Amino acid sequence: MTAPHVIVLFGSTGDLAKRKLLPGLLRLTQAGLLKECRIVGTSLEEIDTESFIRLAYGACAEFGKGQLDDGKWEKFASMISYVRQSEGPHALAEAVHKAEAELGVEGDVRLLHYLSVPPKAALDVIHQLEEAGLVERSRIIMEKPFGTDLDSAVALNREVHQVFDESQIFRIDHFLGKEAAQNILAFRFANGLFEPIWNRNFIQHVQIDVPETLGLEGRTSFYESTGAYRDMVVTHLMQVLAFMAMEPPTSLLPGPISDEKLKVFRSMKPIEPHDVVRGQYNGYRGKEEVAEYSDTETFIALRIEIDNWRWAGVPFFLRTGKKLAEGARIISIAFKEPPLSMFPAGSNAGMQGPDHLTFDLADQSRMSLSFYGKRPGPGMQLEKLSMQFATHETASSVGVLEAYERLILDAMRGDHTLFTTAAGIETLWEKSMPLLQSPPPVRAYAPDSWGPNAIHQLVAPYAWRLPFERSWRDPNSKGQ
Repeated sequence: MTAPHVIVLFGSTGDLAKRKLLPGLLRLTQAGLLKECRIVGTSLEEIDTESFIRLAYGACAEFGKGQLDDGKWEKFASMISYVRQSEGPHALAEAVHKAEAELGVEGDVRLLHYLSVPPKAALDVIHQLEEAGLVERSRIIMEKPFGTDLDSAVALNREVHQVFDESQIFRIDHFLGKEAAQNILAFRFANGLFEPIWNRNFIQHVQIDVPETLGLEGRTSFYESTGAYRDMVVTHLMQVLAFMAMEPPTSLLPGPISDEKLKVFRSMKPIEPHDVVRGQYNGYRGKEEVAEYSDTETFIALRIEIDNWRWAGVPFFLRTGKKLAEGARIISIAFKEPPLSMFPAGSNAGMQGPDHLTFDLADQSRMSLSFYGKRPGPGMQLEKLSMQFATHETASSVGVLEAYERLILDAMRGDHTLFTTAAGIETLWEKSMPLLQSPPPVRAYAPDSWGPNAIHQLVAPYAWRLPFERSWRDPNSKGQ
């Protein structure tokens, strides 16, 4: 932190606040990163500060990391206050000014407003902040979705910009807050082994695969207005794709990285319906708040092409969906195969697919490089081998911040590197319009499967990387 802060947490009694934000703020405090800070919670719940502190304690006890030490909790609890939304903008302003005064720090105190609210409520909160006089010296964190198509995104950005400058706005994507996502930049640009081959001359295709095992219980009302494409692809998978495909920035500062991500989005070909498979799991229809003939996709797979000098001709395959066979967050790069005619018949050369470099973006971030090697013994028999690395096996892993913790800290520091810009979002919606205007029909798929069968025609002549042909290595297992 470079300045004292008051964090105003809108939607402070909601699910995201309980699971991620309150435990994350506690952990940042315990790590000594929120030394001069106050937290003002606000929501529609008709409770007082004491009740909110009890709610925060329960959330941190259930979802936080490690033991909840009484001494450390008391320090955190002393930072918290609560104001009801029903009391209006002036009560909110009064609570914030009181928190500023409690800091007892001369000079400017910065404000960070976290909008953990439904999309329809975001603009109301922004205008409330304007009426309360809490715009100056402040930054806001906004949750997805950032519009539902090009027109709505442009309109949303226009209205937000009437109150906040773009430099004050932080559109959050927790995928990019993960260590593994950031490690892509280090892996690509810091290694002479991989940087020269990160292009169409050596890479055959790329897959970004984010299957989920959870269904939509309790979220069907929200999902009916969005679907898998709006909920996951524009806001998450495309942002990861940009890290994968961007040109080397002039520096790792926020400006140059945002510029290179935007160039990737502008180089994308429009997303045509024939390059997309939409699916809906059996049993989705008939749920409360779901139409009997709902056309909302709970699964989507698509082919993306980036028409620039680095990537022309290299397909990027994206897949995500609910109630699938596994939960995973995988980026897999398949390298082009060399000529294999020198190897005798029966050698197994090329029989287990191309060499792959795999990033696992799960909380326990891992990387794997698979390749062919000779099986010990007589003759030329090849087998698929792999080298694997896991962040949590290193001594420094204890200091790793979770995604929301890292992104909150970055927003407080004014670092936009891992956040999405208005221009980037609008460009993605522009490229999405052919699909949104003429979506292909949804295809049924069974829960606990990998989606509709049509996904295999989409990826042909290649094959989906998930499910893996081998599991991640367990370092504690004997004989590995």
